[in-house]
Amino acid sequence: MEHIIQHFRQDEQPFIEQASGWQREVADRYAPKLTDFLDPRQQFIVEAVVRQNKELQIATFGCFAEAERKRLLIYPSYYEPAEEDFQITICTIQYPTKFVTLKHPDVLGAILSSGLERSKFGDIRIEDGYVQFAVASEVADYVRLHVTSIGKVKVQVEELIQTEPLLTIAEEWFEQSHTVASMRLDVVMATVLNISRQKSQALISGGKVKVNWTVREQVAFELQEGDILSVRGFGRAKVMATEGRTKKDKIRLIVGRLEQKV
Repeated sequence: MEHIIQHFRQDEQPFIEQASGWQREVADRYAPKLTDFLDPRQQFIVEAVVRQNKELQIATFGCFAEAERKRLLIYPSYYEPAEEDFQITICTIQYPTKFVTLKHPDVLGAILSSGLERSKFGDIRIEDGYVQFAVASEVADYVRLHVTSIGKVKVQVEELIQTEPLLTIAEEWFEQSHTVASMRLDVVMATVLNISRQKSQALISGGKVKVNWTVREQVAFELQEGDILSVRGFGRAKVMATEGRTKKDKIRLIVGRLEQKV
């Protein structure tokens, strides 16, 4: 356990311990264990933990193509998982598209306001007024009953008809080279987003910045390779690699920016 923890940040230790508990549960009961929806960082941690036991395997599924949030199935080697094991329902939202346009934060806020935790539903896809989202099947009926309005708009949540196609997204990481004085969050953000240091600090302290899907409000938070930044109003960036230092002792970075394909 200790050799796993040392590779992760200290505040991730409680989740590592939870993942270790799942691993032990599957090993002891010799039966599959289904998680809630996990973000990519959590998925990475669970996979790192489960790989320590060669008798266990792991499968992930989020319904949508290139889904970000997925449920994980940890299972003994004898078991053959199927899509039904992940117990995911795709729901749609019917609303008067002539009068209003729903956006991702609107839908996310409405579902959270119903009392559900974020771990109970997966990706939300929106295209041309059409909304789909993945939800744990065990709470699908709850969502249909309790999500009846978004803002001032009356809505109706329905289960997706199987013959209807799932919405897709077209995104791509575009790499850029940068040099930074340090790996502090405010420093990297200012450089990558081409904004002032004061602006980046204001965004961070204002709770508008996430690193690996967790809000970070410390301007001096140290970034590492592989970290994904999500900045409200600016999109996402990923620290792809650090490539040594310049003669002036600045850090060379390769950073990816997530952009919509045209």
